[in-house]
Amino acid sequence: MKTDPETAPDEAAPAPPAGRQARPGFDDAFYDQFVPELLASYSTVGGLNNRDAHNMPSTRAVGQICEGLLQLLFPGFHDDDAVHHGTLAELTRERISAVGIQLEDQVRKSVRIGDPKRPTGRTPPILRQFFHSLSDVRELLRTDIEAAYEGDPAALYSEEIILSYPFIEAITIQRLAHILYAASAPIIPRMMTEWAHSRTGIDIHPGARIGSHFFIDHGTGVVIGETCKIGRRVKLYHGVTLGARSFAKDEAGHIVKGGKRHPNVEDGVTIYPNSTILGGETVIGANSTIGANVFLMHSVPADSLVIYEEKQLLIRSKADRKKEVPLDWVI
Repeated sequence: MKTDPETAPDEAAPAPPAGRQARPGFDDAFYDQFVPELLASYSTVGGLNNRDAHNMPSTRAVGQICEGLLQLLFPGFHDDDAVHHGTLAELTRERISAVGIQLEDQVRKSVRIGDPKRPTGRTPPILRQFFHSLSDVRELLRTDIEAAYEGDPAALYSEEIILSYPFIEAITIQRLAHILYAASAPIIPRMMTEWAHSRTGIDIHPGARIGSHFFIDHGTGVVIGETCKIGRRVKLYHGVTLGARSFAKDEAGHIVKGGKRHPNVEDGVTIYPNSTILGGETVIGANSTIGANVFLMHSVPADSLVIYEEKQLLIRSKADRKKEVPLDWVI
């Protein structure tokens, strides 16, 4: 009986290591040669997610927590099936428990970074404060949705804003992450806002303090730094940066961490697309308007209008243009 060469086993292939099953058609030995180099890199460069049997936080788990929190704050808007009023209480209990268990696990791992044997107690106090704050966050988000509805003529329904405006997802996660940040939970708040950043293109540091009735129109490319303080009824457009002007350095030339680095934006301010405002001492006074493409590194008094005047802007008739002598182009 002849053997088909296409299906015959490779007799020259070595047996797989103990504990690993052979995979017909795959040359595991070829890939095994790269393992020692990578293991050596783990020792010299780092990257092994284990410190005395305590793993570090998981980006995937934090993403699942964010998804669960969105379901808790907006029941029915992040679900495949309808949420009926009669099942809401039990569903909310299940979701709080599921999110709480996941979040507790990740917070425990985060507080052990730098001190793997640090005791965390049965339930970190951070979590008690966090879950008590959920109803307050919902009230703030109600004002954000209201600001979006009032500030965008294209918005027809509040449901449309919750379902389709990326800013709502970004500010929801930031407001939640800010609670953990204020309670000194390490790493997890930043992981949460970076999860939202990757989905929405809106980068808001969890340390930023943001008042009610906040609205980011379109949103793509907005950056809000850690020490920003934003008042009530502030409206930003896409591409706005509220950043740091410069970084203080020590005698060795290393950046000094902390300190006020980002601007304050007072109540009622509107900042149009692609404007950049920098500096920890910079204050944009209440009810001011910052036009598009403005670059600011100093304070602006209340009720100011800051714009660049148009220069050399030419609008001509195409018909008149055709009557002119054509130009010779050389490329």
